[in-house]
Amino acid sequence: MTEFTPLDHPIWTALTTVHRPMALARGVAVRYPADVSPLAAMREPTEAAFADLRELVGAGQAVALFTNAAPDVPDDWQTLRSRSIDQMVCSDVTGSSGIASQQLRPCDVPDMLALTAATEPGPYLPNTIRMGKYIGIRSLEGRLMAMAGQRLALDGFVEISAVCTDPDFRGRGLARALVVSLAREIFRQGRIPFLHVKTENTAKAVYEKIGFEIRRAIQFTVIAPR
Repeated sequence: MTEFTPLDHPIWTALTTVHRPMALARGVAVRYPADVSPLAAMREPTEAAFADLRELVGAGQAVALFTNAAPDVPDDWQTLRSRSIDQMVCSDVTGSSGIASQQLRPCDVPDMLALTAATEPGPYLPNTIRMGKYIGIRSLEGRLMAMAGQRLALDGFVEISAVCTDPDFRGRGLARALVVSLAREIFRQGRIPFLHVKTENTAKAVYEKIGFEIRRAIQFTVIAPR
């Protein structure tokens, strides 16, 4: 079996360590519950592993993989999306958040779903909030202006994800404040923050100013059974 560092294989590592209590597993394949996240992983992308994964994926469902290279997908699967994204790791946080945020709870999920649907930061589902702490900033009228949270949790590392701002409130530094706040909290826990971002996303410049650096490219692939 190929040896990887935890960040080379983040979904597998999360679902076999910190997030193991919520993992659905069969053989050498694991996934999150369908209402939590489409993320799934195999110990290695072999034909046998894809067969194990197929047993975990219901009809009409799709799952997303993070791999080191584009996987050789068997014929009984279809590839819906495949692209390279950047994995960034923070060694030190620059600046302070400067804007008060609040922890988002299950009662906030309808607003979180509406915001992520409008801004598409990545998949966010009714029970994604189970993956970690999510925080947000509301307007005086109570509107959820921006949010961000913790997704993959590994021994020693926590991923920051679902970073998004309502288009009506962009340009105020809200997303930056949330990422800084989360990163500082992760460091206080003795762990290291990381994230994944599209190579062309202009938010990369903001993350770099905060203290994130590109570690490596990760292959993002969405597949579904035929």
